Amino acid sequence: MIRSQICTVTVLFLSTFPACAQEVAALAQIPGLKELPDRTQELQAIIDRDGGNLLLVADKQIRITAPLEFDLTRHGAIAIRAPRGTTLIMDGPGPAIRIRGSHQGTASPKSFQPATWNERMPIISGLEILGAHPEADGIELLQTVEPVVNQVSVRWCRHGIHLVERNRNVLISDCHLYENSGVGIYLDHVNLHQINVSNSHISYNRAGGIVVRDGNVRNLQVSGCDIEGNMPEDETSTSAANIWIDLTESQDTKEFSVAEVSITGCTIQHAANYSGSEDQTVAPGGSNIRLAGKEIYPIDSVTITGNVMSDTTTNLVIDHAYDIVVSANTFFAPKPAHMVVTNSQRVVVSGNTFNPRQFERPGTIHFQSCRDCIFSNNTLHRFTTTEGALILEECSGMSVSGVNLSDCSSGIVLRKTTDTSITGCRVTRTAGDQPDVSIDPGNARIALHGNVFTGRTSIATEAISPSNSQ
Repeated sequence: MIRSQICTVTVLFLSTFPACAQEVAALAQIPGLKELPDRTQELQAIIDRDGGNLLLVADKQIRITAPLEFDLTRHGAIAIRAPRGTTLIMDGPGPAIRIRGSHQGTASPKSFQPATWNERMPIISGLEILGAHPEADGIELLQTVEPVVNQVSVRWCRHGIHLVERNRNVLISDCHLYENSGVGIYLDHVNLHQINVSNSHISYNRAGGIVVRDGNVRNLQVSGCDIEGNMPEDETSTSAANIWIDLTESQDTKEFSVAEVSITGCTIQHAANYSGSEDQTVAPGGSNIRLAGKEIYPIDSVTITGNVMSDTTTNLVIDHAYDIVVSANTFFAPKPAHMVVTNSQRVVVSGNTFNPRQFERPGTIHFQSCRDCIFSNNTLHRFTTTEGALILEECSGMSVSGVNLSDCSSGIVLRKTTDTSITGCRVTRTAGDQPDVSIDPGNARIALHGNVFTGRTSIATEAISPSNSQ
């Protein structure tokens, strides 16, 4: 078959034959795409002639086949603007726009070379980038200082915004990063401190929404975004997440680490099959937020506050992380688990609500091999799991307080856990003969104070600290 015939088949089977998907979609929107002239050399000449600046005003659609290169060491500060909403079609491999600077320092003023300040704040604004090639990317930033990406749309590319090598003080706002085959915003083995991502839609990027992979990253702030469906759209197993911090490729080195992250005021959701058949799970293994750390240098100092999270295999996954705060969030409709926390210390989960909404979902919250964590003032409603709505397994120094469990199919379960207190909790209307609390003899030094268990309890007396009451 010729290429166009292959792509016609692909439109029906994108999950099996994804290579031509971008071209298929672009041709459907712009049937005359291949008749558009290749403007790469013309635009590059304009960029080089006009001091690195590019103003797109005359054409609604422009086709290129190679990256437009913006060399800040040559041109200094630049701006790329499309005030009339130009679509830049990338019909070749690589980023449509590549901005390259020379910064080798940190964010400290003392680390800047004088020439670097001449490269400050490159701006990209008002532009749509449309991918028409399987290896097309949107924007690539490397060794830049104060780049601003604003009012930009990237669709049908591989990666939307790709940050590599070293960057500082990045602003991404009011953008639409939609239905790309790779990652929406990709911090790819990058040394990057200070990045703000705000007021953007980051959706249906099949390898993750915002992904940090190894590198050395500090001060990542994500706020006011809608982030959804950033994982496979079929039953393909995945580790992808709407927000994914992944240090698993550098298990044996401290060179790569991530810390000082805030995720606030976002809707983060899909896709485990929110509105589909209950017997089908889309993107099994996917999560809304995945913190995948490592033993040698765990992820640390992360705040997750004021978000709405729903409809993934596990709403929140935390592994090998320290000093994490999860507060004032709404979690619903996981398939199956709300939260899984493993190999972590000082994780504080407080003031959240966990519920299935109109669905029936297991809804487990599971801490395993954790230490010195707090689970307080949360509501857990209508979990269908019979294994334990809240499970503490092989943990120590845990504090559970002020938790309200209602209409669940099981209650609080402790296994092989020590030096832990359960205080001021209420468990009511637990289904069937399942206990409100289950503490077997494998636990030790468990303190129970001021709890209200309205149903059956299963408590091994030898596991309980002396001189306490329920």
